[in-house]
Amino acid sequence: MKEYLDAFIDAFIGTIDWTWQSILFEVPWYTNYFWGLVLISIVIWVLEILFPWRKDQSIFRKDFWLDAFYMFFNFFLFAIAISGFYKLLQVAFEDLGIKENSLALFNPEGWPIALQLVLFFVVLDFVQWFTHTLLHRYAFLWKFHKVHHSVKEMGFAAHLRYHWMENILYKPLKTFAVMILFGFEPEQAYIVHFIAITIGHLNHSNIKLTWGPFKYILNNPVMHLYHHAYDLPEGRYGVNFGISLSLWDYIFKTNYIPEDSGTIALGFHGDETFPKDFIRQNTYGFKKKDV
Repeated sequence: MKEYLDAFIDAFIGTIDWTWQSILFEVPWYTNYFWGLVLISIVIWVLEILFPWRKDQSIFRKDFWLDAFYMFFNFFLFAIAISGFYKLLQVAFEDLGIKENSLALFNPEGWPIALQLVLFFVVLDFVQWFTHTLLHRYAFLWKFHKVHHSVKEMGFAAHLRYHWMENILYKPLKTFAVMILFGFEPEQAYIVHFIAITIGHLNHSNIKLTWGPFKYILNNPVMHLYHHAYDLPEGRYGVNFGISLSLWDYIFKTNYIPEDSGTIALGFHGDETFPKDFIRQNTYGFKKKDV
């Protein structure tokens, strides 16, 4: 029991320490997710200001500051809060003789690092695409995912407006996918993580971007806007589930882009009674009564 308690405390304190060192620029720049997130956010916000898709949308759009708080809460504060529990799972697996590479189907450590990163990126993105479809398909999960779809004006910071319960679902599935297919996380995985943050911010931004012929591979703001559409095609519980890649939507026929004006209504039916503040949005999913 003491081993588990020590592991929990060490992970919790270690995550706090790493976050604080990141703020003070005392970690390698390429692993500094705190200032990396800030820099990416500022760059894309400036692009929104310079090249707005919806020109009548305010620079400080509706819920701008709420979404900014969600960014730091989900990316750092909740990560600190949950770090000890993930460490407990790791220790429990090790006690059962299951290590990071115990479940791996093959070992790509000898591959060129570029190929490792591409595979890592594709695998994680598919897991997220699949998980995302579940969030829309099942009512219990949708109650939590409604937080993300309560956005009424789209902007870069909406990317990280989501209920913390989504981390509980996403992270273990991504971890298992890596354990099964890799057995390890590539040393340069930070490249993939920063690329994913950038694409996610862009997809939620007020910038009209389609990537031209690469739209069938990369997700984009035009495609993702329709994921947030108030009115969905009849008989469908969602469209355009792609996170970084649009590829999965085209493969599994969940793509939908009827036009590209950017002026559609966002949200979901019944969102007029959905909570507007952080606290109530994050307790809503646990209530029996739904909107």
